[in-house]
Amino acid sequence: MCGFCGFTGEIVDREQYLREMTEKITHRGPDSDGYYLDEDIAMGFRRLSIIDLEAASQPLYNEDKSLVLMFNGEIYNYQELRQELQEAGHTFSTAGDGETLLHGYEEWGEALLPKLRGMFAFAIWNVAQKSLFVARDYFGIKPMHYTKLDDGRIVFGSEIKSLLCHPDVKKEFNPAALDAYLSFQYSVPTQTFFRGIECLPPAHYLVLQDGEISIHRYWEPCFHPDESMTLEQAVEEIDRAFTDSVAAHRISDVEVGCFLSGGVDSSYVASYFGGQKAFTVGFDNGQHYNESNYAAELAKEVGIAHTVHLIGEDEYWEALPKVQYYLDQPLADPSCVALYFVSKLAAEQVKVVLSGEGADELFGGYRIYHEPYSLRGYQRLPLWLRRAAARLVEALPFDFKGKSFVVRGSKTLEERFIGNANMFTQREKKRLLRDIPATNPTDFTKEYYARCEGQDDVTRMQYLDINRWMVGDILLKADRMSMAHSLELRVPFLDRVVFDVAARIPAKHRVANGTTKYAMRQAAMRHVPASAASKPKLGFPVPIRVWLRQEAYYNKVKEAFLSPAAKQYFNTEYLMDLLDRHYAGKKDNSRKIWTVYMFLVWYGVYFQD
Repeated sequence: MCGFCGFTGEIVDREQYLREMTEKITHRGPDSDGYYLDEDIAMGFRRLSIIDLEAASQPLYNEDKSLVLMFNGEIYNYQELRQELQEAGHTFSTAGDGETLLHGYEEWGEALLPKLRGMFAFAIWNVAQKSLFVARDYFGIKPMHYTKLDDGRIVFGSEIKSLLCHPDVKKEFNPAALDAYLSFQYSVPTQTFFRGIECLPPAHYLVLQDGEISIHRYWEPCFHPDESMTLEQAVEEIDRAFTDSVAAHRISDVEVGCFLSGGVDSSYVASYFGGQKAFTVGFDNGQHYNESNYAAELAKEVGIAHTVHLIGEDEYWEALPKVQYYLDQPLADPSCVALYFVSKLAAEQVKVVLSGEGADELFGGYRIYHEPYSLRGYQRLPLWLRRAAARLVEALPFDFKGKSFVVRGSKTLEERFIGNANMFTQREKKRLLRDIPATNPTDFTKEYYARCEGQDDVTRMQYLDINRWMVGDILLKADRMSMAHSLELRVPFLDRVVFDVAARIPAKHRVANGTTKYAMRQAAMRHVPASAASKPKLGFPVPIRVWLRQEAYYNKVKEAFLSPAAKQYFNTEYLMDLLDRHYAGKKDNSRKIWTVYMFLVWYGVYFQD
């Protein structure tokens, strides 16, 4: 795992600026650095040595040095591709996986990308043509950001903080990103919180030629359920593909460990790690916030050396500015802080870990995926009647059991589901925001619903989550929190071979028998105890609801809500009403409060330092 950055064109003291950009991402690769400069481009690299520890430093070159590579990630089928390329006449000078990209691009051009199995972001400079080729992996596991300057130059890199070191990149706040963030709890790609800086979407590549940028999609995660597939066939195919993926993801010249939460996803991964190391964190706020006992039982069952850390309240809150710094952009997912601490714990013993991200999106694991079935009976009523009932209950000044059911049942899937996080409605944003237009969050999701039109509702929800939630939240925190501690995190569920199986499983085997991820749980049951395989989906529980009703943390958030930054962007009376009602126990506003508070923490780090 590594990080890289670069820019085209001339600037004064460009080698100095390149080094500053590269040093800004030292945490991504503390083992070594490397640089390439010619009259048209400057590129810098930081390396975390995982494969071919001595010889595979970057930049890498092809035989005649007409192509130059900077690469972040791992290619798990590089040995097969290497053999094919050698048979085609290519000569390799290293034993690492990066050189496979270089010769593969030389041989196949952009047709290389669908051949790859792995996680990656890479840049290839063509010296003779003075063109730049930048690509990102299928699911967006590895990050890639860029900005185009007015004169056609480009600045690019693994993290935004690196780009901000370039003298011609202006650090300007993008208010439109705040509007979207308040709905989704993350910055919605491709825009970022920095005006003019974009993220390259997953499964896309960028070409810069003669000052012009073109962006192309090379793959799409399309579901095509096979309704004839039996449950037994689904279970067998999942287990075979996942076993193969874990074996590929364990290839390394350094020790590999795993994260273990006690849930089915991480337990399934950990079941392949007998005799090795697993890492768990929890909170000392009662069993609901501490799953380490479940993890310990599983570790004992499969014979894993298990290390646990309980995160203290003060420790968690003190880490928030540092976490938001490493994220680059505000993220209101409370579990990202827990991921920061478990990465820190693991990095004390290993350089690489496997984790369970992606299982829910691919195999239908979120509880919300039950909703199409739960609402089916109610939605047989005429739409006008359901709409009228929703207006009636929404007008009531108090909450009651079933209120959300009536409201959500009055809406189409496209209206009610924008992804796994839905923080503020458009109406609420209009009350909250000052001088920033409040958009309808469905503006950011309708293109994805259009792409999977005709599929069943569960499949459409998964497709949306893969393209939005997983990229903007799940994989952002996975990459940044692990890289903050120079730890490589690998995700064997997010593998092309595994997805090809998941894409064919019918919804009846994904959401069934009162549970989600049903077929995958049956596959996991071949390796882990039934108690772990059938454990309900909890996410990573963080006690923010409890903390925000404690005076010390209430006052901490109150100070932020009354700060000049808050007054610049928000109606602070509305903010304080949210906070006070939560503190008094009148309503659980913890997620909304946290969303705004995390933005203010991030804003303080990047715009008030």
